[in-house]
Amino acid sequence: MNNYTEFKNKIAVVSGAAQGIGKAVADSLLAAGAKVVALDIRFNTQTLTQPSQGAEYQLGVNMADATAVNNAIAQIEQTLGAIDYAANIAGILRMGSLTELSDADWNDTFAVNTTGAFNLCRAVARVMIPRQRGAIVAVSSNAAQVPRMNMGSYAASKAATTQLIKCFGLELAKYNIRCNIVSPGSTDTEMQRQLWQDETSADKVIQGSLEQHRIGIPLKRIATPHAIANAVMFFLSDQAAHITMENMVVDGGATLGC
Repeated sequence: MNNYTEFKNKIAVVSGAAQGIGKAVADSLLAAGAKVVALDIRFNTQTLTQPSQGAEYQLGVNMADATAVNNAIAQIEQTLGAIDYAANIAGILRMGSLTELSDADWNDTFAVNTTGAFNLCRAVARVMIPRQRGAIVAVSSNAAQVPRMNMGSYAASKAATTQLIKCFGLELAKYNIRCNIVSPGSTDTEMQRQLWQDETSADKVIQGSLEQHRIGIPLKRIATPHAIANAVMFFLSDQAAHITMENMVVDGGATLGC
């Protein structure tokens, strides 16, 4: 991350930062010298808290709550200064056949994965527009492009989020604000591991399943959170200065470039 000198002393907001890909992105931004504000419902603080010198700032926020998100962004701007970057990574997975899925599971999935992304991007865009600068990245999923068995609500919410970010990118381009998407495949996170049943589950994901209509992963490995974070860092950085409304799929070839 030492090559990303543009992040030094800039303010970056990362949602879903308590674990997995969100934590990897927050760690990468910290390593590049950014002042990172980590948002996550798991944090037990309603005011900006920095656990130790040089660490990220933390705020406990329910991303599905627009008022809470707006208040968090206002608090960051008033306490730390102008937000330069935002990465929306908060997400949940509720498994189940669409014919059997509960209303609560469907609504909760969209509340976090799609409405949460809307809440953060809207709040951040509003403070970026007067300054006419900024970069926003949302983490979606390769499931937004290829149907998955028993993942209908997740896939649909991520497809909606992908299009949402592209629309934000179109509307915000005239203000020099870029909006892009990173779509991971199977990644070694807590969310992925909740799908595993035993020590052979990772190998089964890599091999694929005819019964589940999954081809497997051509690169023969599951991504690390930092592999996804690297893609997010690129889109946030000046190296992607002329890229907006793009979707980078990082899945080891699992969707065959769809």
